[in-house]
Parts: sequence; structure tokens; C-alpha cells
Amino acid sequence: MLKTCFIDGFAEMWSLFPKFAPQLIIMAKASDIRNGSILRFNGELVQVEEFIHRTPGNLRAFYQARMRNVRTGKLVEYRFRTDEEVDIARVETNDYQYLYEDGDHLVIMDNTTYDQHNVPKFLFGNGVRFLKEGMNVIVAFESDEPITASLPNSAELEITYTEPAVKGDTSSGAMKKATVETGAEIDVPLFINQGDKVKVDTTTGKYVERVKN
Repeated sequence: MLKTCFIDGFAEMWSLFPKFAPQLIIMAKASDIRNGSILRFNGELVQVEEFIHRTPGNLRAFYQARMRNVRTGKLVEYRFRTDEEVDIARVETNDYQYLYEDGDHLVIMDNTTYDQHNVPKFLFGNGVRFLKEGMNVIVAFESDEPITASLPNSAELEITYTEPAVKGDTSSGAMKKATVETGAEIDVPLFINQGDKVKVDTTTGKYVERVKN
């Protein structure tokens, strides 16, 4: 009983700092799962995207889960019994600074300890093309293995090449191609010139606005 109280108290203390706290529970019940939880399911790590309690008529209640494999991106649907044991992964999430690209990996640095880690590029998704050196990213580790990574919602990037703006061309909604400093190509309004800085949505890859100096 004393050991249980200690663990519960420690978990409650860490819950005050959710961004940096490891998930302390390893074996738990399905009722402990929350959206965003990372489970070890059939030998694979999956992240819960949707978790709904259902009670169909006179049948026994269950949880309907939609989960995504953190390595392959494949969706998995599964029904958990309410008392079913689950393995919730021990995960730590933190802020890191992107340093440089190394083949299929990106090298990041812990902003507190200055430790460096190699993270597979694919974990960042399509938004990785807008990542520039010095940008802060969020990475989740299980033990020493990176399992998820995310970029800021937007990035401010300089236009390194685009066709010159056509004076007097005010075509509503007209766009042209432009290359940003990371090498990615995006569509920008006609008034954007080389050397301008623009804000880009890292999820959609779309131009948001021109950044004022």
C-alpha cells in the first residue's frame, strides 16, 4: 500500500509538468488510455488518435481506439475491453535545437544538457523541408530511441529565388513559384520578390504572409 501511494504521488507531481514528464505507468488498464498516449501494441509503438467509450445496448462496454504506428504511419483500429491490460510506453518529450543534416538523419541538441542525438528525417514528415539550422523542434524518446518529432507550426524563411514582380500586375489571387532558403519551393503572391522574408505553414507548405522588417 505504501509503495502504491508513493508511485501515485510521484506521478501526480510529474503531471504538473506534462511537457517534460516521462509517462510513469507501464502496465495499465484500457481505462487509463488517453488521446495522445503511446502504447506498445502487438510489438509496435502506436499513438492513440481517438479513444471512445461505447456501450452498445445490452452488450458489454468497450473502448474503440484509432491508433497510428509511429514508425510506419499506418492506422490501426482496435476494440479494448474496459479491464484489458495495456502497455503504455515510457516516453519523454523535450525541446531540441536542430543543428544539421546527416544523411537520412537530423542532428539535434538538447537545449539544457547540450547532448546531441540523431533523429530519422522521416519522423518530421513533409514539413522537414522547411527546417533550417537553429530552429527549435519537439522530439519524443522512448528510452534512447526517437519515436515522434514535430516542427513549429510556421517558419519564417527568406526567398532565395523567384521571378521579379511584374509592375502593375494586380491579378487577384495570382501566384508564382519561389524557392526559400531551405531549398523548398512554394507558391507566393506576385508581389513577393527575391530577398523578401515570408511566413510558411509547415504542415500545408502554403504561404501565410510576408514578414515585415
